[in-house]
Amino acid sequence: MRYTLFAALGAAVILSSCGGSDTHPKVAAKAQSVSVQAATVCSQEWNDAYEATGTVRARTATVLSSKVMAYVRQVAVQVGDHVKEGQDLVTLDAQELDANVRRAEAAESEVRNAFPEADNGVAGAKGNLDLAQSTFKRMEELASKKSISNQEFDEASARLKSAQAAYDMARAKRSQLNSKLAQVEQEIRAARIMRDYTRISAPFSGVVTAKSVEPGNLAAPGASLLTVEREGAYRLEASVDESKLPFVKAGQHVDVALEALDRRLTARVSEIVPAVDAASRAYTVKIDLPSLANLRSGMFGRAWFPTGARKVLTVPAVAVVELGQLQSVFVVEDGVARNRLITTGKHELKAVEVLSGLSEGEKVVSPVAPGLTDGARVEVR
Repeated sequence: MRYTLFAALGAAVILSSCGGSDTHPKVAAKAQSVSVQAATVCSQEWNDAYEATGTVRARTATVLSSKVMAYVRQVAVQVGDHVKEGQDLVTLDAQELDANVRRAEAAESEVRNAFPEADNGVAGAKGNLDLAQSTFKRMEELASKKSISNQEFDEASARLKSAQAAYDMARAKRSQLNSKLAQVEQEIRAARIMRDYTRISAPFSGVVTAKSVEPGNLAAPGASLLTVEREGAYRLEASVDESKLPFVKAGQHVDVALEALDRRLTARVSEIVPAVDAASRAYTVKIDLPSLANLRSGMFGRAWFPTGARKVLTVPAVAVVELGQLQSVFVVEDGVARNRLITTGKHELKAVEVLSGLSEGEKVVSPVAPGLTDGARVEVR
């Protein structure tokens, strides 16, 4: 009896299970279908570009150094300080140069003090010359009348010549004083210029980017003390392969990306350095950048130079799933989403170049639905 009862219950359970197989799988299949949108893999013409990397540098930068050898007394700035044109940055010891200025000024004073004596000498010589000329005229008249002897006439003539020579000499001495004064004034000017070299000032408004001097150091002519860059005037110096020379023209506009600022902008090629680096086989292209906040020299940048148009296979950017270094898409095949690995190339704002893994005309899920898995049934809207 008990065996028969268990057998009957087992049969009922089996029949119940088999009876459910006619209705529940259809309901489950419907529940698992994901409603998605799809995009067709198509070919497009894209403008191709050569990418070059480079470094941001100031368009105007100067290395300040001393023109005289002297000890540094004061350094008024630090790296990062903003300076104004004409602002004193470094002061050198000027005791010896001050002494040179005072020595030249003393020489000037001595020359000027000699002027009255020289003027008096000229005046006295002129008086003697006037007297000698008057006397000579009278003696000349008397000689014509035979009223004086030849000896007396010769003596009057000699006195005139002597007075003329004395006058010319007095005037020459006065002229020498004028020349001496001009020379001393030039020495004073030169001494003051040399003294002014002990105050090193900013040639333009900007920011101090390097400093290699401290108070007490001996500043030597030509040795770097400070580096100052003009603010608001920067350029990207990009290294371009020599084979890409035909695609670069001075004055053309190119796309530039500055990663530190997370900015992409358009800039103008201002200069192409003609010399090619022998080691890298590349030349430098200078691209003027617009004024940007927080832009600093030394930043990393990229530039893209147009090289023409080409046909590429593309999919929407939202259709690509990235997992680490792998990229994939969900391809719609007979109502089922199949995950397929692809190789991508250039990325645009809304589209991605596909190098391998897809064929033109295939349909991919775009955008990818949350939770979509490989093999899931999908319903394209």
